[in-house]
Amino acid sequence: MPNTLHKTGCKTALLSGILWLAGCTDPAWQTKDISGLMPPLEFELISEEAEPVSEADYAGEVTLLFFGFTHCPHICPATLANLAAISGELDEAAQDDLQVLFVSVDPDRDDPATLREYTDAFGPEFTGLTGDDEALEALTRRYRVTYGYGKKDDAGNYDVSHSNAVFAFDRNGEAQLLIRESDPKEAIVADLNRLLEI
Repeated sequence: MPNTLHKTGCKTALLSGILWLAGCTDPAWQTKDISGLMPPLEFELISEEAEPVSEADYAGEVTLLFFGFTHCPHICPATLANLAAISGELDEAAQDDLQVLFVSVDPDRDDPATLREYTDAFGPEFTGLTGDDEALEALTRRYRVTYGYGKKDDAGNYDVSHSNAVFAFDRNGEAQLLIRESDPKEAIVADLNRLLEI
């Protein structure tokens, strides 16, 4: 009988230990966790204020990074509007700690003034960035993003193909999440709230 009690006690202690460890484990992110898979935020670009900037100018806040262009007919305005709506669901303090960097891969048409006018439509947390071909290629290569230019029409207009994913970095500039078009809004809000609390 004492031996049975000893075995039962050991099993109970083991189960309690497992449950305690499970309680200490962070729940899974609801969007794609890319921590350790992508390098930290790093760039040298030109801001919508026509000033040279680097990742150091945006340190200390949770940063969302999205590549696009202002003449984009669907993906860019829809993505930025969605991010604006998601930002609006965060509490006021969290909104102040979130920034969205919109990097134009169409520098020929997207000068700083054009970018500023475009991002102003979505909210104060949105900032437009651009750069020369070398700077853009370095940044897109760093995050394995591709883009390309379509053939110009008779009026000189052309399309730009690009990724629609949004990269999320923590306050230290470490890559944490990849937010995709298919991710539910509630999942994005939950993950951003969690990232903002870190």
